[in-house]
Amino acid sequence: MPPTARGCGPGSADRRPSARAWSNSGVDSDRREPDYRFSLANERTLLAWVRTSLALDVAGLGVIRFAPPLGVPGGRELVGGVLVLLGAATAWSGYRRFLATDHAIRAGAPLPAHAAPRILAAALAAISLVVLALLVIDRLS
Repeated sequence: MPPTARGCGPGSADRRPSARAWSNSGVDSDRREPDYRFSLANERTLLAWVRTSLALDVAGLGVIRFAPPLGVPGGRELVGGVLVLLGAATAWSGYRRFLATDHAIRAGAPLPAHAAPRILAAALAAISLVVLALLVIDRLS
């Protein structure tokens, strides 16, 4: 059977991924170097976390500078400050996730689970509810 046909198609007996597809083992025999595509994908994910962090920072600064007063004195500053802090936490979490994923890729281990996306989503939902409550308070005043 030709090498390209092995392991292709339904019912194939060979289900193991080839080591060649995962690793550039010919680069350095002492060190296991992952396929560069995995490393580049991990870097792109880090850059997405950085973009999200910058967007949260800009949103926070925009709320502080340009939003109308929100319900209570200091409400605008509170919401903006929380967004900026969330941006900083997002950048740090993205970097930690990048390092953990890189380590797992190089070790050939399963990718670690991360709570950061769930925490970020929950925090943004909470901020949205707080802003909604502040807007209602402002409208009723």
